[in-house]
Amino acid sequence: MRINHNLSALNAWRQITLTDSDMKKVLERLSSGLKINRASDDAAGLAISEKMRGQIKGLDMAIKNSQDAISLIQTAEGALNEVHSILQRMRELAVQAASDTNTDVDRSSLQAEIDQLREEVDRIARTTEFNTKKLLNGNLEGFRATPDAKIVAQGNIDLDITAVSSAASVNEGTIIVEIGQFTGNTTGALDARVVLVQSNGVSTVVTSYSQASVVIGGVKVKWRNDRFNINEFGALPHESVIDTGVARVEKINTSGNQLVFQIGANEGANMIAGIDSMMAKDLGLITSVLKVTTQNAAERAISVIDAAIHKVSTVRSQLGAVQNRLEHTIANLGVAAENLTAAESRIRDADMAKEMMEFTKRQILLQSGMSMLAQSNAIPQNVLQLLRG
Repeated sequence: MRINHNLSALNAWRQITLTDSDMKKVLERLSSGLKINRASDDAAGLAISEKMRGQIKGLDMAIKNSQDAISLIQTAEGALNEVHSILQRMRELAVQAASDTNTDVDRSSLQAEIDQLREEVDRIARTTEFNTKKLLNGNLEGFRATPDAKIVAQGNIDLDITAVSSAASVNEGTIIVEIGQFTGNTTGALDARVVLVQSNGVSTVVTSYSQASVVIGGVKVKWRNDRFNINEFGALPHESVIDTGVARVEKINTSGNQLVFQIGANEGANMIAGIDSMMAKDLGLITSVLKVTTQNAAERAISVIDAAIHKVSTVRSQLGAVQNRLEHTIANLGVAAENLTAAESRIRDADMAKEMMEFTKRQILLQSGMSMLAQSNAIPQNVLQLLRG
């Protein structure tokens, strides 16, 4: 028998230490409700669940963004509802003034009310805002309900096209890519040049390339010996339209004045929208034509107001369509967040019933280990019996 090293006691002590360590982990899980409290608990599970948590929080914020977007749209649509009421009243007055049962004095009174109503349309357009953002004064670019960045009529254009549209026939800010043999080209190579249309339809050649590519305004333009492509490049949304032999790239959001709603948890998961100007002049309600002082002028005013009503109706229908889409988006985001939360819970959350079972097991092992340690410490005392003999 040996007394310098009590191996039985050492073994019992080691088992107690392990049991105590496991007991602390079980108590930590029971008190926190989490199966993973530190990376050492499950390194891979921690990495996966943290990524899921990022997605869940992103989806929750996307739901809030979508709800805020609906509030913005409802603010604009509510203002346009009143504009509609004003236009209907103006039309009513114009119809009244178109009858010769009215005297010139009567028509002057009707004209005075129409002028005031026109001013009110302007005031509504100038002052309607959401979170200090003006909605109806034309600061937001014309409405486009296209999600993300898309290209219309994407594809190849044969290089033998040489026709070029007049720069004056396209809008300011348009990029025209001209394809074909240009004057002074003695190499026989197929050239292309990029033209930016400035104010008043004046065109300026930005650059000229031969069998190469160029990035301008967020759009990558490429061409080869036999084919020409307009490819999506970067984050700026745009359209490409083939028009009389010219690839015309209509830039969208070049000045950052569109509404971009972040409706997803990741980059690029957004929705692009905008609202046309609802100022009186942009609705066609020009002072010079909105006259009801004569019978003929009143009849013309009716058609002008009808056109304004149609434009407001169009914008309201577009806003309504976007609102409906956002409501579906919110429902979809909610389902995605719920499913991701369930997946994250399976990785991260502790099964309390299982942990209580484990706790009871460790508690019994700890008590029995302490008992065996006490017994092991008593074994060396048997040597005293030998010494007495």
